[in-house]
Order: sequence, then structure tokens, then C-alpha cells
Amino acid sequence: MVVRSWIPLALLTAALLPAAPKLAFERLALHQYEDGPLLPASHEFLPGETIWFSARIGGFESQPAGDNRNVKLSWQVRIVDPGGVAVEPAKTGRLEESLRSQDKDWVPKFVVSFLLPSFIPGGNYHIPVMVKDELAGSEISGDLELHVRGESIEPSESFVIRKFRFLRNETDAEALRPPVVYRPGSTLWARFEMAGYKFETNNKFSVNYGLAVLNAEGKELFAQPDAAAESKESFYPQLRVPGALSLNLDPNVPAATYTLVVTVRDKIGGQMAEQRETFRVE
Repeated sequence: MVVRSWIPLALLTAALLPAAPKLAFERLALHQYEDGPLLPASHEFLPGETIWFSARIGGFESQPAGDNRNVKLSWQVRIVDPGGVAVEPAKTGRLEESLRSQDKDWVPKFVVSFLLPSFIPGGNYHIPVMVKDELAGSEISGDLELHVRGESIEPSESFVIRKFRFLRNETDAEALRPPVVYRPGSTLWARFEMAGYKFETNNKFSVNYGLAVLNAEGKELFAQPDAAAESKESFYPQLRVPGALSLNLDPNVPAATYTLVVTVRDKIGGQMAEQRETFRVE
């Protein structure tokens, strides 16, 4: 018995044709500067630095246009913090080219930069990227992880003063250990941070702080209710505000124990917080 199989010509022709190109990322990369050398995955960025990101795309569709071929790609790229909060507004763009025969090795690429705010926390950040081939109607998504070296920042539900420390000099990194002792005629330095304040539109905050000095009996010897203030708005929310103060001690100040009172105010949220710390003059 002879068995004959019949394959439709259209199916046979389709089977012999090469597969359509599949849109894909050839490379997602980070650079120290625009078009600079590639950075290794172990590279750590610092708050305040600029990040340069590039993407190379392959498998795109092209459309005949006379002697040339047209390419139409659109893209969107973002950068988000460890909690998924956007650090900057999303960046978008288009790649529209008319390729000639000698451009057969052309690879579409785009480069964008992101400025890391000086107040961002450390951790693993992500750059999600999306590319659409408008001629083929296909779309791809990718993600590149990067590490930012910095302090972790714990959010606070209420307005607080935290990380208060006395310093010997303005630029000291190490806090004075108790008992904190200053000499008559020297300068008292202190640093702290404020957190848990409320925001308005565009992540605007507004805080101020003052100080007072009390003697051992609790009598106020000096006060500066409005020592400093700060108000700012930004796309990325600033979760803490550093504060600093100094106090010039009179050369004739009596040797005794004193209390420094720091009062901070959240002008938008109507909140107030206070911290008392003791020091000695000897």
C-alpha cells in the first residue's frame, strides 16, 4: 500500500522561511560617565553621584522605505529605591532611523543619566527599562540592579529628634562619650537629625529648631528659640533633616553641670519635639 501525505504549499513555504527576529536587550550597563567604560556589578555608588545607564537593543523590525529601511523604537527607563519609590521622574525617548545598506551592523542604543539625591538611603536600587518596537508591535522589559553605599534611614511615624551627639569640634566624626566636659571659653558643638515631619505637595517639608541652656536648678540661662530653619521640596522625599548647633562658652562660666534643651518644630504638621542633654564645664 502506498501512503501519500500532502502538505499545503503555504505551510511548506512558511517552514522554510527564517524565524522573525525577536526583540531583546543585547546589553544593559552602567558607566562612570557618558560613554565611559562599563562598571562591574560590584561597583558602589554614593549619594549625590550621577549614574549613567545605557541599553543596546537587538531583534528589532525594519520596514522598507525606498532604498532604505526604517526603524521605530520607543523606550522608558526609571530608577527606584529599595522600597520601589521612584528617585526621579521616568525618562522616555524614541529611536527613529532610516538605515542604508551600509548600516547593516547598526545597533540601537540609548544613554540616560540619573542624579542620586544627597539624602537617599543606602541599599540595592533598580533601573527598570521598557522598549517597544512600534513596527512589530512587540515590547520587552528589563531590570538592572545597582548598589548605593550609604546609611539606612528608618522612617518615623511621629516627629522626633534622633542621633543627637556632642562634638569637640565642628568637623569631628566621633561623638563625645559621657560625661561630656567642655572648658570655659571653648565652643560646644552638637549634631542631630529630625525625622517624621509631614510633607506638602512636591514632598515639601519645613522645620526649624532652637536651643536653651539651663543650670542645675532648671533656671534658663540662655535661649535662642529660632536658631535655624530649613524648607525644601523635591521629587524624592527627604526622610531626615540634619541639624547642627554651636554655643560659645564664656571664659568666666562657672564650673557646673548644665542642660542643653533642643526644641524642633514641624511647621507643616504642627508637631514639636524636645530633647535634653547634660554637659559639664570644668
